[in-house]
Amino acid sequence: MRNATLRQLKIFETVARRLSFSRAAEELYLTQPAVSTQVKQLEEHAGLPLFEQLGKKIYLTSAGQEMLHHSRAILEQFREADDAMARLKGISGGTLNVAVISAGDYFFPRLLAEFTKRNTDVKLNLAVHNREELLHQLTDNLTDLAIMVRPPKDMDTENVSFAPHPYVIVAPPDHPLVGKKNIPLESLAEEPFIVRERGSDTWNSMEEGFAGRLRALNISMEITSTETIKQAVIAGMGISFLSAHTVSVELQIGRLAVLDIQGFPVMLNWYLVHRHNKRLPPVAMAFKQFLIDEGAAQIAAITHIG
Repeated sequence: MRNATLRQLKIFETVARRLSFSRAAEELYLTQPAVSTQVKQLEEHAGLPLFEQLGKKIYLTSAGQEMLHHSRAILEQFREADDAMARLKGISGGTLNVAVISAGDYFFPRLLAEFTKRNTDVKLNLAVHNREELLHQLTDNLTDLAIMVRPPKDMDTENVSFAPHPYVIVAPPDHPLVGKKNIPLESLAEEPFIVRERGSDTWNSMEEGFAGRLRALNISMEITSTETIKQAVIAGMGISFLSAHTVSVELQIGRLAVLDIQGFPVMLNWYLVHRHNKRLPPVAMAFKQFLIDEGAAQIAAITHIG
């Protein structure tokens, strides 16, 4: 069977379905001798007769029935491959593979919802990771696009800024510093800080925001969950440095308050990152352009933070 061709399988399947060489020839726009020749060559490859004739009718032999089963499976796989290639030529039916750092999951699903509302046949593969795992996703080519705050410096990537990303210092609403204006950073030296773990994007942003004065802070806890940090601050256990996008709901309903600290908010950016030599599928290219054109406005509308 190694030398059998796709054309022979297609012709054989048509003859088997119609149980007629002449009707198969008509369907395939071939001559009957051409159809017979192809079937005969397939029988030679198989080493067994695929049809038998009883009177004026032809029937599948046992070998022919087995061949029909496999032929249809092979032809179906080729049809699926053809459909997949056709989908990759356009947005419709494509799969968007995207990964985002944990701070992004507070708004990113709604960005995806808006994109898929405009491109209804798009399938989604969304992963939420910390920075280390996100870089692993890029390195091992497990995602097409990554959304993060700090693009990698030691990786050949294309990095596009598409929206501002402010970081603020939050406290419970009844904290003594709430409502005060232009508070000096030094006034926070004795405040217990509840922070994200070292190496996280939030920790790195905090190092930048405090400009070398991080050691002067009273860090009481390092926690890997932003949600847990928020609940600890609400409970009055301390204050925290967090992405404004992660606390937008709590600020709106008055469960947290932003302290007016000199030099804050720390203004960074959201970046869309992909490997420089990555051949992005059309759906990823379309989503990239969507973020560039509308990402900032969409995030501001979702979080109510400009």
